[in-house]
Amino acid sequence: MLTLRLTPYASATWSWTGASYVTAEETSSVTPYSHPMVEQLAVTDQTRTLLIVRERLASRASATPELRTLTPAAYDQAVEAAERWPADIVMIETESDRPVRITAGAARTTPLYLAHQGGTLHGSWDMASLKSYATGINPREAARLLIYRPRYGCETLFSGITRLTERATAIFGGALHLHYPEPALHSAPRELAPDGDVLAALTESIDLALDLRPLEPAITVFHLTGGFDSGVIATHAAQRWPSQLTTAALLVIGTGREQQARRRTQIRDHLPFGQHDLLIDCAKAAPLHPDCPRVRGELISPYEEPLFLPFSRLASLIADHGAQTLVTGLGGDEMVALSPTESAVVATANDHITDKLPWLGPFARSALVFSEDGIAPPAAVNAITLLSLETTAPPLLRAGIWPIHPFTHPGMINLGEQLPLDWREFKNLQRRQLASLGLSQDVCNPVERESFVWLVEHSLKTYGIPILENALADGSPLFDAGLVDPDVLKSTISEIEHQPYDEEFHAKLLQVIDLHLAATAFL
Repeated sequence: MLTLRLTPYASATWSWTGASYVTAEETSSVTPYSHPMVEQLAVTDQTRTLLIVRERLASRASATPELRTLTPAAYDQAVEAAERWPADIVMIETESDRPVRITAGAARTTPLYLAHQGGTLHGSWDMASLKSYATGINPREAARLLIYRPRYGCETLFSGITRLTERATAIFGGALHLHYPEPALHSAPRELAPDGDVLAALTESIDLALDLRPLEPAITVFHLTGGFDSGVIATHAAQRWPSQLTTAALLVIGTGREQQARRRTQIRDHLPFGQHDLLIDCAKAAPLHPDCPRVRGELISPYEEPLFLPFSRLASLIADHGAQTLVTGLGGDEMVALSPTESAVVATANDHITDKLPWLGPFARSALVFSEDGIAPPAAVNAITLLSLETTAPPLLRAGIWPIHPFTHPGMINLGEQLPLDWREFKNLQRRQLASLGLSQDVCNPVERESFVWLVEHSLKTYGIPILENALADGSPLFDAGLVDPDVLKSTISEIEHQPYDEEFHAKLLQVIDLHLAATAFL
């Protein structure tokens, strides 16, 4: 939600130019992302200066960006108030002859990547802005990504570029120090009271999430994939704002395609949605297609959407429609997720992956021993959800779209954590909510699998193998770093061409391709 350039120990005299905060000597600047859902403000006690870029709240008038002078006591109160902000926020504190401090809030919607050189700290929501500071590949992070076991923390794929995680503070005085917060506290499942109305609690929590930000239905699009999570949010919103809401989705390929179209049609016909439905057909926008910016060598972060081409085209379609915000169902899986103590499947998930990926190079295998080191402590929002938000934000922001994720609201999270097992397993919460609206079994209990697995298989076989073959011929930073074994990769490609496709095994080559393309572009 911002870009920055900070030089510590310099003048703390800041001013607002209309687009950025800059110091008197122009050695430092902070530029907020320009969007109606974002606001900025600044206060000083003539010794310290606090710059804030944050999501707007519906309950408050938009802040004025001009620098205000406060007493030291009032300044301290302003800092304390900022730390309690319930939406996305980044706070920057500067003081002459002192290091600068950057602190992120708990409700992260957008990423903030940091890098430094020559005594100046640089930061951006778009990793491409920091290309010149990438000095190599971080083996530990690369290994995590290659085996599809990402961890939320300050490390990124590239040495020289770090991530500011939720509630963390970056202190820069020439060297960069990142300080993680204390672990967030969580609730445990409870027995449901005899008169407990779970679905009423769910709709109430959705209302709290939607009411937090100043949504305008006419310029807001709701993701409606046909899945349970986006379906629960969008159907409730349609009842709040009848005939006003536009929906959007990616259409899958494979056996679930016809069912997805049928279920989405029923949902839209049964609830009072608006007339517009924005669709991108993945059959015409397959990932890894030569038209994809990632394949063309553009600077696309390895953390951005794996289905980059169709997703970025959907973002552009939403923007062309005149929308400024997109409401998603991200976080719904994690809201009702079972713990390892509740499910043997969860407890053993992915334990076998490493052994099934023979193309891992020696440095990747050795780095996996330390894959849990340096990760962030438990956050209020599930770590996988936080990483998912980072994948969707940059393509949307480039299109001028601000993302909103109701399932990350504290009320939604707290409800999910306290629900008994029978409400969480098999996503019964979402299924029962959709059934309560009178939607059919086809919507609430679909038979076919609606998934991107067939799209990944098609993309890998059609476009991915040639990319891998070119890498084998021309070289790759992944080979040079000992992270991927080119000989085993070559034999695996041959297997795909002559043996049945293994969804769980072969699909993970998509990550090899994405990391190869990112490393080649950035390094």
